[in-house]
Amino acid sequence: MGVKLRPETLDLTVVLPCLNEAANLRVLLPSLRETLNGLGVTWEVLVIDGPSTDDTRAVAQEFGAGYVRDEQRGYGRAILRGFEEANGTYVLTMDADLSHPSQFVARLWEARTRGDIVIASRYVPGGKADQPWARLTLSKVLNGFLRTALTLEPLDLSSGFRLYRKRMLRGLEIEFTNFAVLIEILLKAFAKGAIITETPFHYQPRIEGVSHARIIAFGIDYLRLIRRMWGIRNSVDFPDYDWRAHNGRIWFQRYWQRKRYNIIMRFAPKSGLLCDIGCGSSHILADLPHAVGMDLRLEKLRFMRPRHKGGLMQGDGMHMPFADGSLDGVISSEIIEHIPNENGSHIDEVLRVLKPGGILVIGTPDYGRWQWPLIEKIYGKVAPGAYAHEHVNPYTRDGLLKALKERGCEILDEDAICSAELIVKAKKAGKA
Repeated sequence: MGVKLRPETLDLTVVLPCLNEAANLRVLLPSLRETLNGLGVTWEVLVIDGPSTDDTRAVAQEFGAGYVRDEQRGYGRAILRGFEEANGTYVLTMDADLSHPSQFVARLWEARTRGDIVIASRYVPGGKADQPWARLTLSKVLNGFLRTALTLEPLDLSSGFRLYRKRMLRGLEIEFTNFAVLIEILLKAFAKGAIITETPFHYQPRIEGVSHARIIAFGIDYLRLIRRMWGIRNSVDFPDYDWRAHNGRIWFQRYWQRKRYNIIMRFAPKSGLLCDIGCGSSHILADLPHAVGMDLRLEKLRFMRPRHKGGLMQGDGMHMPFADGSLDGVISSEIIEHIPNENGSHIDEVLRVLKPGGILVIGTPDYGRWQWPLIEKIYGKVAPGAYAHEHVNPYTRDGLLKALKERGCEILDEDAICSAELIVKAKKAGKA
């Protein structure tokens, strides 16, 4: 189901999924009101009822909380309904069984500037969980397995005590209505470029003795989640694809990324104003603090926000938002082959924004030799739907060098990855 959001008319909405929690709500709601009033923000509390058979509705109304009765059971369903009913710019989710103390809400609110999703984490340094040994061990093993399988950074993926920047939830297509929704939301928000961070939390469950059978049931749900989410996580469309490939477990992919990195870092100007077109999520941009990263995909730029000290902007290589002759260097790696009927117009646009004597580093697969066509054919079978099918403008080495020379460029250097991907360093005509 796609998450549909209301307009943001308040600062904060607290969502409490409930099922027969009337007694706990009598303790929690007054304490929560006191904490929220101390924040100096506009707020609301929404009780999402599962539906209960006790007097949850009466208690919620007695203490001024909003009440939403949802006939569809499930923790995930209650969370999603809370998102849809929330009027806050931020949405905080917490359990109603008193295991999530209202005082900690202030800590999550203070951490909101650190990320789009802030997790109250049992497993980061400073965090703690007062749970039976067996249950704690199972939880850590499960979280570790999920982190490894889906290559996610947070240590406490299963914590439901979280603060969300609501706009990052807009349009998410959520499938799970059980506790697996917690990981699905993180993964799909991350796919939109959300920054996810954690803050240490001391978890003290009010009611002990959750059975191992329940934990095992959670594990089965999470295995189903992994099976459904695997393709999404490993897609080339995921915003951190290049970043992960640079550090990944697949040797050939890692080698290719790092070879490209080494060549471009050697060719790129060491000073001046530089633009990396189609920067994606590469380590190249992260290690060029004087460069501006430009990409059509906003989620990739969001991913790079905490990793790049220079500027970031949304744009494309055919209409660069720079004045004529304003840049000292341009990197155009793996761009030109994606532009239909380009006929040198991308090169013309790059040269327009370069200063006389400015440096262009341009890379593309070389279709004039046998290596790349073979690799592309194999890649297309191994990873159908990946980048290979998007290559609509096949350049050869001779064709690229001719296009550059016809425009007055001086070829300063060239290198290749496995004789398949060509990278050229050229200088625009004129004196710097």
